Amino acid sequence: MSEETAKPYLVRALHEWCVEQGYTPHIAVRVNALTRVPAAYVKDGEIVLNVHPEATHMLTMDNEWILFNARFNGMSQEIAVPFSAVIGIFSKETGYGMGFQPSPEPVVTPLAAVAPVVSEESAPVATSEKSTAPTPASAKSKVSHLKVVK
Repeated sequence: MSEETAKPYLVRALHEWCVEQGYTPHIAVRVNALTRVPAAYVKDGEIVLNVHPEATHMLTMDNEWILFNARFNGMSQEIAVPFSAVIGIFSKETGYGMGFQPSPEPVVTPLAAVAPVVSEESAPVATSEKSTAPTPASAKSKVSHLKVVK
């Protein structure tokens, strides 16, 4: 089994462990042409994203993509990260997690076939404002925001 085929399962497992332990899971991402994240927070071609359920809305992690909505400067943005771009997942509080070798070439379906593209030019600044985006009944008590850890 290669690291690339195991990566989605390992990331989901560590994400679940962090949440169950009361920790804040973060993913480190190497930004590429398929990655849709706020360009204002990309540093040296990488970004760290808070993927705690209270920081995201409609978080899904299949075997190719991590997709969710998050608020930046009061505006809901769609975030799309191919697993090939994930270079690590860790707990903010303990630093415990796992790093991965960056993939030389992304091996995923192009983003246009999976989700709408978010313009990187209009990437606002992250805040911790509460989400006003429609939420499912079970998620109405959750606050949607994204923190960037430097």
